[in-house]
Amino acid sequence: MYYGPYFYPYQNPYYGMNPPMYINESHAKQWSFPNQAEHANRFEPWRPSNYDGYTDHGPNPFVININEATKQNNTYRTALWTGSHLQVTLMSINAGEDIGLEIHPDVDQFLRIEHGQGIVQMGKSKDDLNFVRNVYDDSAIMIPSGTWHNVTNTGNTPLKLYSIYAPPNHPFGTVHVTRADAMAAEEGSSHSNGSKPVFGRTPDEWVQYTEYLVNEGLEDVKRGINALHILQEFILMGVLVGKGYSPEKAYETVEEWERTGESKLLQQSKNL
Repeated sequence: MYYGPYFYPYQNPYYGMNPPMYINESHAKQWSFPNQAEHANRFEPWRPSNYDGYTDHGPNPFVININEATKQNNTYRTALWTGSHLQVTLMSINAGEDIGLEIHPDVDQFLRIEHGQGIVQMGKSKDDLNFVRNVYDDSAIMIPSGTWHNVTNTGNTPLKLYSIYAPPNHPFGTVHVTRADAMAAEEGSSHSNGSKPVFGRTPDEWVQYTEYLVNEGLEDVKRGINALHILQEFILMGVLVGKGYSPEKAYETVEEWERTGESKLLQQSKNL
């Protein structure tokens, strides 16, 4: 039987040695014996300092202990951070279950196992998954775009991992409590209008997200500002939104360029 490090039979990496001493109190939860944290949690539950359940913090600057966040997550999939060019999701796969055979034609994917054990299968054809590896704590899995793949939990506890998609593969704020929820969401999307997420949002979600800019543009029309200036401004704002700015921040930034004279061309077109 295959045993990865940190699985039975357990081997304490510090057996026969003096365990490392930590000066900083923040290291109190770093365990010399891999499953000590699991047993300790039964008596002293812990939460990451910025635990919020979790919500999608993209595309804003964000820092979190990804190891703790991944272990704390109990949903099949939760989007933790969705930006313009990549997305981080937390996943928890129940014992005996799998992620599901899938392929991402235009998305590279990175998976890291933080707790549990399983098997990963990959291949160019879904009928020929000729790349097979055992995975366990600290395993990193790289999945090239256009590759069929699946991860199965072969242990008796939930498989905890996080996934990085580049570019994003799921809508902003995605939360699938169970695998059945994820399958239903995907089926519902394919039966509705077939919309595919683009940088983390479906086309209709992008329309809703940029509604603020549309309304501001309509106000400029009412104020009699010439069409050239309006088009210049709002195309620039759209570019900034695509780079990760919120619509409000994009609007403020372009208006600042005009107001301060950082963009002479915007000032000129407004005065036409």
